[in-house]
Amino acid sequence: MKFIDEYRDPALAGRLLEEIRHTVTRPWVVMEICGGHTHAIMKNGLDQLLPAQVELVHGPGCPVCVTPVETIDRAVAIAARPEVIFTSFGDMLRVPGSASSLFMAKSAGADVRMVYSPLEAVALARQNPEREVIFLAVGFETTAPGNAMALLQARREGLTNFSLLASHVLVPPAIRALLSSPGNRVQSYLAPGHVCTVMGWEEYEPLAKEFRVPIVVTGFEPVDILAGLLMVLRQLEAGGHVVENQYGRSVSREGNKAAQRIMAEVFAVSDRAWRGIGVLPASGLVIRDHLAAYDAERKFAVETITVRESELCKSGSVLQGLLKPDGCPAFARECTPEHPLGATMVSGEGACAAYYKYHRTFHA
Repeated sequence: MKFIDEYRDPALAGRLLEEIRHTVTRPWVVMEICGGHTHAIMKNGLDQLLPAQVELVHGPGCPVCVTPVETIDRAVAIAARPEVIFTSFGDMLRVPGSASSLFMAKSAGADVRMVYSPLEAVALARQNPEREVIFLAVGFETTAPGNAMALLQARREGLTNFSLLASHVLVPPAIRALLSSPGNRVQSYLAPGHVCTVMGWEEYEPLAKEFRVPIVVTGFEPVDILAGLLMVLRQLEAGGHVVENQYGRSVSREGNKAAQRIMAEVFAVSDRAWRGIGVLPASGLVIRDHLAAYDAERKFAVETITVRESELCKSGSVLQGLLKPDGCPAFARECTPEHPLGATMVSGEGACAAYYKYHRTFHA
């Protein structure tokens, strides 16, 4: 298949690994921001093939993982109302809140439904005018345009029984927070290809310049990741600190301007809480005031629900690249995919889930 098979070519991957080995002369720490990168790295054993001087650490680029506990608790509180049909992508259903999850709410009788698109939720609102239909709108800039379009479609149709419970976050402020942290070890970044398909890479250039770190926008197949690593390592060895684009078949410098306009029409930038990390300034999106009728937080008055994180779960340290998943005392013990303490063990992009699925060290 074009644009897939050639990026899984073992011979090409081998040549890239050989170039990486010849390029590296000293230790470097590289963070892959996106959870999709993490799973591809672990699935294909790329971390085990790299020279010992190259350390990969995993960042906060899993949208399910960084959705704060209070968002889950707010979702559960709304879903419990008898007039509500609560909809979500499947990967959010088992994410634990402080005491429950959407899956547990469904088992207790709430009308919680898995959908594959926010437009399915709009269709449910159209078909059930006597019910309130809510869609749990989470994710980075990748999913925000689709969720914004669903809200605008509901407004065009005059559907007053549709709303979003929105918890969108932005990648560049997270990178800034990580680079500004006193405990930061990361010297370079593989930027998320999906996010940059929407947003481009212009907004990463000030970060590369200010913090003097190379950033390479990277795709998700093994050859993509190895090529992105080679580009970032060449910069590190030469003292470079610019943004480069490995993922040229999908990403342009300016991104998708139409998608950006739709996002800006519906959402405004605001401070946002990140699960396990805390509140980061100007790192999230909220529904604009003139669209408050479509904002489930305001519609159902759940903004005041706040909770504490689990003290056993170390997902915040994992998401900041300060701890590898199998370094958490609860990993594969109190915390498993069947009984997760945090979202990083549940999500299909979570680092803890990747280690559990692909690593074998904890079985010893």
